[in-house]
Amino acid sequence: MIQVAVTDAHGLIWYAMGPGRRLGRAARALFVRADRGEATIYVPTLVLVEIAEAVRRGALRFDGGFSRWARALLSSGRFVAVDLSADVVLEAEGLYAIRERGDRLIAATAVHLGCPLITRDPALARVPSVTTVW
Repeated sequence: MIQVAVTDAHGLIWYAMGPGRRLGRAARALFVRADRGEATIYVPTLVLVEIAEAVRRGALRFDGGFSRWARALLSSGRFVAVDLSADVVLEAEGLYAIRERGDRLIAATAVHLGCPLITRDPALARVPSVTTVW
C-alpha cells in the first residue's frame, strides 16, 4: 500500500474540485487515504505555481482565492510542499525523455524522493525511471 506520493497539477486540481470523478481509481484512493491521515502527498512548488497561474487566468477558481486554498491544503499536514532543489534539477538531467520542463521537474521530484507520481500523463508513464499512479 502506497504511503507517500508526489502529485502533478492535474491530479491535485481534480482532487480539489470535488468527488474525484476525473481521477483514476488508484489516484482517488490515494487522495482519500491522505484525507484520512493514512498517506502523505508531496506537492512540488512548481505544481503550486501552475495552479496559481490557472486561477489567475480564470481557468480555475477557489472560494477565498488561491492563497487561502493553498495555505489550508499545506497546513493540513497531509499535503507537504517540496521545494525545487539543486538535487531535483540534477535528477531531471536524466529525464530529458520528458519534453516539457515543468513535467520533467515534477517527475524528477518524485524520482528524487523515491515516490510514485500521481499523474495521468502518458508521456510520464512511459519513462522507465518514473513510477506513476492513476
